[in-house]
Amino acid sequence: MLELHQLWSAEKITPDLASDKLPPNIGWIDLHNPTEQEVAYIERAAGLHVPGRDKLVEIENSSRLHIEDGALYLSMPAVFKSGEKVGRTPIGFLLTPKIVVTVRFEELKSFEDVIKRFGKKDQGCHEPIGVFVGILEAMVDRIADVLEVVETGLDDISDVIFREEAAADKSQAPQRETERLRGILRKIGRSGDSTSNIRDCLLGIGRIVPYVENHATDWISSDAKQRLAVIKQDVSSLDDYKTHLTDKIQFLLDATLGLTNIDQNNIFRILTIVSVVGIPPTLIAGIYGMNFKNMPELNWELGYVIGLVVIALSGIIPIIWFKVKGWF
Repeated sequence: MLELHQLWSAEKITPDLASDKLPPNIGWIDLHNPTEQEVAYIERAAGLHVPGRDKLVEIENSSRLHIEDGALYLSMPAVFKSGEKVGRTPIGFLLTPKIVVTVRFEELKSFEDVIKRFGKKDQGCHEPIGVFVGILEAMVDRIADVLEVVETGLDDISDVIFREEAAADKSQAPQRETERLRGILRKIGRSGDSTSNIRDCLLGIGRIVPYVENHATDWISSDAKQRLAVIKQDVSSLDDYKTHLTDKIQFLLDATLGLTNIDQNNIFRILTIVSVVGIPPTLIAGIYGMNFKNMPELNWELGYVIGLVVIALSGIIPIIWFKVKGWF
């Protein structure tokens, strides 16, 4: 889908894909899952090469940040939320003094925020570089919101793991406890995946901002420079906060695995106790089940009753001993 935006206007211009020129006063071209025909039109009308998805996902710095014919070609991963999932998608910027082209493949709330600023005639979006900076600002705000959601989820997980009533509830079936711990691990895994995607996005913004500052010095406005400096500060603080959440995720993961090991050890302990308790009765029953001719106990009139009593006591006494020792 191709959207052309005129500066100072939220109206979307419908282009003539057969034309060789752009409509007048176009400052922002947004390519969302573009078709081959749309890409060909932009390359013909704007004189810019539009990179494909395979080019935008490349991770080497020379592919993500470079200059072609005076235009800055920038790419980075962006985070998007689909339901409860926080995913990652590539996004590209083609930045010139007269126009900015964005290439994306998912619905991104940050773009919707910038379009709303167009409608309000925001001073920060009166030029292409302002649009570009506005998108970065919206993306940083979006990342901050996602980190807040992740933190809230981690606090809930921490409460579930360490609350006293959960630890004191010994009546819960082992299978239900196992399912509970599996659910916690899945939640921790999703949080870790989200912070990993956010890290890549912050890293991309952290590389793009100084690159633009260094290579767009001749035509970047002082207002845009100040806003880029604020973005750098925000990225640095969010990166520190992301590191804190990563450490917390690792802590909760270790705690959950520790609880899992404790439950497994309890199961093995019970099995060990059952095995030990069953050894003496089995030994006694095995001895008196041999039926050799010279066994004197075969002539006892109460031998069967005595054997049953001895077998019972040999099982009960270990149970009492383990109970006194607090093994179960």
